[in-house]
Amino acid sequence: GEELDQLFAGDNPRQSVIDALLDRHGTGRVLFRNTRAAIQGFPERRPDPEPLPCPAMYEGQASGIQGLTPEQLVPEEQWLADDPRVEWLEKKLIGLRPAKVVVICASAQTAMVLEHYLQLRAGIRSAAFHEHLSLIERDRAAAYFADTEQGAQALICSEIGSEGRNFQFAHHLVLFDLPANPDLLEQRIGRLDRIGQTEAIDIHVPYLSGTSQEVQFRWFHEGLNAFAESCAVGVAVQEALQAQWQQAIDGDLDVADGLVEASADEATRLKTLLQAGRDALIELNSCRPEVAEDLIAAIEDEESEARVRDYMMEAFDILGVDVEDHADHSDILRPGEQYQAGHVAELPEDGITVTWDRQNALEREDLAFMSWEHPMVTGVMDSVTSSGLGKAALASLSVKALPPGTLLMEALFTVHCPAPEALQLTRYLPVSPLRLLVDVNGKELSGALPHDRLNEMCSNIRRRTAQAIVPQIRPQVETMVDHVERLSEPHLEPLKSQALEQLEASFGPEIRRLEALQKVNPAIREEEIDFFRDQFEAAKEAIGHASLALEGIRVIVTA
Repeated sequence: GEELDQLFAGDNPRQSVIDALLDRHGTGRVLFRNTRAAIQGFPERRPDPEPLPCPAMYEGQASGIQGLTPEQLVPEEQWLADDPRVEWLEKKLIGLRPAKVVVICASAQTAMVLEHYLQLRAGIRSAAFHEHLSLIERDRAAAYFADTEQGAQALICSEIGSEGRNFQFAHHLVLFDLPANPDLLEQRIGRLDRIGQTEAIDIHVPYLSGTSQEVQFRWFHEGLNAFAESCAVGVAVQEALQAQWQQAIDGDLDVADGLVEASADEATRLKTLLQAGRDALIELNSCRPEVAEDLIAAIEDEESEARVRDYMMEAFDILGVDVEDHADHSDILRPGEQYQAGHVAELPEDGITVTWDRQNALEREDLAFMSWEHPMVTGVMDSVTSSGLGKAALASLSVKALPPGTLLMEALFTVHCPAPEALQLTRYLPVSPLRLLVDVNGKELSGALPHDRLNEMCSNIRRRTAQAIVPQIRPQVETMVDHVERLSEPHLEPLKSQALEQLEASFGPEIRRLEALQKVNPAIREEEIDFFRDQFEAAKEAIGHASLALEGIRVIVTA
């Protein structure tokens, strides 16, 4: 009754009721399934086949599974000279300049030989990427390929070596050979076909005519349509038609047409079953575009590149960190001559290259991404708030309404609430500081002179002049400190009350939700509910002991 009334009282009662029903009677709290069809942002895939004549050296070796990679059966100098795919690749890369190209082949040996050939004989900037490289060597190769100015045009990857790496900044993929397994093909294409890919992907497929490579290409392309779209049923189709597929791969080209046709029919049948087998409850409980878009927009706004960079640039200037432009959205940071050690975490002696752009960071794994959560940024903020740095300032102000020598004090207070970090009380307590502006008599003037307007009117006072003024005005400053502390006291209780209301709004529904779930779901343990109750009580007690802390003052002298 009461809970239903609360649900109907919201802005979107229908969705609130659906959410509550899903929570109580749905698929559970940890089961989600998002499909490509439900998520936008995947690029178009454009297959670009290139049939090539089979050289005589592969005679007797061009059928069966071995026919998919016949170069592994002959000396490297021979296949480099006579395999038409090598010459085709060289011309293709030259024709695509300066576009970045990922080349994938089955074995590390093939990748190394191809990269050596392209680099030294064809004069094409390239890097090898395979499982025999150390993690650091792979990072270097990826960084060299990602460099837009002096980097490699082509990255030659092996099947295993490219696992787990994403190169969505590249838009051309060359499949030097084709795998036997459809899932491996999807894995290869997935190196570029990801959310965040900004352009259509061109998939270049050279294959040797009249060989198992041609059969495999036709099967992937005409039977499964696996180049143009993601195919979730490829392995199931292969298992269903294993004998026919093996016969075609082994050289019986007469069955290839039948294999392609049967595969297309089986793929259609399995996709229909897959679609019919969708669990509506799971999908309702998975990606919700409206909620996701609002969340993404909030994160993007919070992560504003300009705000983070402006803040850190000002901090670096004060803390003695030298900043050197590196490339678009990235800088090199080094300790300068006036560097204040201990204030900037994560800054090595030889410097660090950072980027302020998330997309750039996704494409360049060698760059540190500077967001509000980066240890260097949080370290600077903690250093500023916990030390005496920047806690007091002296400024001058020219206003006709105030006689020269008048003193004003601008004070900033924050809510101080000692509590374990696990309680995350910053979610409920105000982040923005409390600002007060008073004169020597304790008159509150913050409403008449907002912070931004006051900033525009104030001028800095030279250090030497300030050192001469401070001893003369010390008694008045101490009096004004007493005034602002007295004036701040009435502001504390409303802040605590607001925090307690938010705390109740967060924990109350969650505790009631778990209690209701426990009645229909024995998997909900009493310990889970007790945990939230204890957290709620501990947070209430901590907020009850909150106080206001004077964080900084600015004394303003009228001229």
